Amino acid sequence: MTPAGSVGGDARLRLFLALELPPATLDVLVRWGAEHLAGGRIVPREHLHVTLAFLGSRPADELDAIVGALRTAVEAVSETIRLEPVAWRETSSVGMVVLDDRTGEATRLAGHLHGSLAELGVYLPESRPWLPHVTVLRFRERPRLDPPLPGTGTFVPSDAAAYLSRLHPTGARYAVLERVSLNAGG
Repeated sequence: MTPAGSVGGDARLRLFLALELPPATLDVLVRWGAEHLAGGRIVPREHLHVTLAFLGSRPADELDAIVGALRTAVEAVSETIRLEPVAWRETSSVGMVVLDDRTGEATRLAGHLHGSLAELGVYLPESRPWLPHVTVLRFRERPRLDPPLPGTGTFVPSDAAAYLSRLHPTGARYAVLERVSLNAGG
């Protein structure tokens, strides 16, 4: 473990779990964003990911159990996760590339993870279905963009990871606390 190893058990960590994107996919998203996204703050390369579960502020001493739940969910992956851009979507504060979960395996991983985290008492699953996506733009006023889809083609996430999110005036900063190889499951 990296930064969390120096955090005492009484400290609180702002955590989320996510799929990491391969370098070639990141390259395409960064180039595409520079060409097609305006009207907000483009999410930097090092922050692009597919969120599996946002946990919010949690006691640091829960981190081992949370990472254990991530490991267990990844071990249950039976097929290679394959994702592909299928739509652009804007909410009131973010723009995202919605992904098609080609095999359904990412959705199964997220569902298994949500159940395990709920059993631990560290996560309350959302009422809406999990939506695989990459947030690429943040804004205060909705820009109502209609960009072409990024040309990533189908891609395979490189790893799953537990992230620490630290809030700063210029936006959140993320640090990977621990990675779990997706090769272990599929």
